[in-house]
This record gives sequence, structure tokens and C-alpha cells, in this order.
Amino acid sequence: MTAARKSPTAHMAKPARADRARVHRADASLIPVDVADADGPESSRTEQIVQAITQAIVAHHLRPGEKLVEQRLGDRFAVSRTVVRQALNRLAEMKLVQLEPARGAFVAAPSVQEAREVFAVRQMVEGQMLREVVARATAADLKRLRAHLKAERAAVGRVDVAARTRLLFDFHVRLAEVLGNSVLVHWMQELVSRCSLITLMYQSSDDAQASNAEHVDILKAIEAHDADQAVRLLQAHLDAVVRQLTEAPDRAASSKNAPARTPGTAPASPSKPTRRASP
Repeated sequence: MTAARKSPTAHMAKPARADRARVHRADASLIPVDVADADGPESSRTEQIVQAITQAIVAHHLRPGEKLVEQRLGDRFAVSRTVVRQALNRLAEMKLVQLEPARGAFVAAPSVQEAREVFAVRQMVEGQMLREVVARATAADLKRLRAHLKAERAAVGRVDVAARTRLLFDFHVRLAEVLGNSVLVHWMQELVSRCSLITLMYQSSDDAQASNAEHVDILKAIEAHDADQAVRLLQAHLDAVVRQLTEAPDRAASSKNAPARTPGTAPASPSKPTRRASP
């Protein structure tokens, strides 16, 4: 009877060892080093490594589930493993990296359910935020938002994937900054970071130009003091993303017939296809 009990256990242990053998280690050479300052203080170097790895994730150089090897990162940035661990802990707080005991650090791989939850929070937060922005935005605020959209458009035009993705997400952080609420700004920064990783897993970024144009439409609604229109544009987009993730996440990542928009931007109205033209 003892042998009979051990046999199932031994059988179940084999797949776990096989899974560990298939772990794909991230290529540290794909992480930009020009943001790192080897001569700066330790806290500064930690933050710069955080920014570099975040940029590599956003630019699709690091894939969900890939292992981040401390020694390789230390060699890449010419820093100690202590500094690398500090950076990985910060990335774990941002939900971009998952730390597993005795296994190490991995680029996070959010589930479809987590994607739904993140976008549900955005729906709740950003609708009311936009109404407040419409009511309180000053001429100086609008000027800064227009400058941001100009930078977006330039990044899209030169096909700078990392810059355009960061700027498309940061537009929503810039909206939060209009309200001068540091807690809201920090919260939006975390949400858009997590949305970036979800986008990498489940969506295409082929229509970045359309996303920029849609941001322009949202800003026009803000400038016209039309809160209802601004919220409609945003909510319609987030609803579409949630449906996409719910019904066919795999198809959302690969189908050429249904390219996805960047999270945080509003879709063109089905009855007005020309809305997706360049701004």
C-alpha cells in the first residue's frame, strides 16, 4: 500500500520538473542601458534599472513569463545583485514582475480575469476623473495636453514603439495631473503600467496612429466643456477592450482582421469611420 501511495506522487512531480526546465530566461542585452548611471547613488541606479526594465516590457523586448536573472542584470548594468534585487522588488510592487520563492523573478503574466479587473477599475476611476478635468482644466493645462499629443503623434510617425506606447498610456496620467491629486496620479501610473503588460499579452498595437487621433478627440471634448462626450469616448473604448478580453483573448493577440487599440484610448464611432483618420 505504501508503494501505491508513492506512485501517484512521483508521477505528479515529473511535470513540475519539466516545467522548470522550460523556463525561458530573458535576454538582458535587450534592456536599454543608456538610462542607467553607474556613477549615481544607489537609489538612483535602482530607479533607473526599474525604468529600463519597464521600458523593455513596454517595447515588447521582455515577454510575460520570462525569467529575470539577477546576475545577468547585474552584469548588464554593472551593479551589485543587491541593487538588482531592489529594482526587482520595486517592479514587483508595480505588478510588472512576479517574485517566486526559490525560483526568482519573472515578468508578470496577468490572467484574463486580472485584465478584466484592471479595466473595470479604470472604468470606475477615469469616467469621474474626466468630468473633473472638464470642469477644472485651465488654459495652461490644455496647452500641456496639446503638447503631449504632439509628442505622441511624433513618436507614432517615426515608429518609435517604446516612446509611442509610453506616451499613449501617459496621456491618462497627464489628465490626472490636471486635478493636482498626487494619490490619483500615482494610482493612474500603476494602472497604466499594468495595462501596458496586459496589452503586450492580449492586444496588438498596430493602430497607434488611430489611438493618437482618438486622444485628440477626447481633448477636443474637454476643450468644448463636453464632459458627456469625453466620457462616452473613453467608456466605449474600455467596454470594447473588456469584451475583447472576455470573448477571445488569443484572437485579440493574433487576428489581423480585428486589430486592437491601445488601452486607455477611445474608439471611433461605428457610424463615423472617418473619426479614425489622422488628427
